[in-house]
Amino acid sequence: MPPPKPQPPKPSATAERTAALINALSVNALSAEDPTPHTVAAVLREHGEADPVELSAHDITEMRAVAEMLREVFAADDVDAAAATLNHLLRLTPGPLRLSSHDGLTIWHPHLDSTDDAPWGEWFLASSCLALTVLLWNRQRPPGGICASSTCWNVYVNQGSGLPRRYCSRRCATRERVATHRRTRA
Repeated sequence: MPPPKPQPPKPSATAERTAALINALSVNALSAEDPTPHTVAAVLREHGEADPVELSAHDITEMRAVAEMLREVFAADDVDAAAATLNHLLRLTPGPLRLSSHDGLTIWHPHLDSTDDAPWGEWFLASSCLALTVLLWNRQRPPGGICASSTCWNVYVNQGSGLPRRYCSRRCATRERVATHRRTRA
């Protein structure tokens, strides 16, 4: 009996990969250096991309441009703004929606990029738009946000149906609570 085929990631896992890539690719005052193909490939591997992950400087440039566009989805104030931004970005994908099994290596799953060997920038935009669209559709709220900490630029994915998050991590939330506490005590 052949081994089972790996399952494609769930939309929430793909959205988490999107957020991690946006954070790795974004230019901000806190970045010590520009992302390299090596560092971005490491993020892709952390989120399940199989080797070989070969990225060029040109790929990074294209992916950074996509990251800036996708950041707007996370910056949306409400579900209508997030949907409008996603609709705009979906028009930029090569589409149409197609099914792929990556030549039998995975189960059939949807793709919006032109081919299974699409350029990294095209793949990043298409796979991210598809995942964020499904999250917005399922939850009827923006799929994520930008950290409310004044010292952080990271985006994050909202999990589940509870209260929306304000911070990308517990570390940022704790740092802000401590800073607020110190200001009120001073």
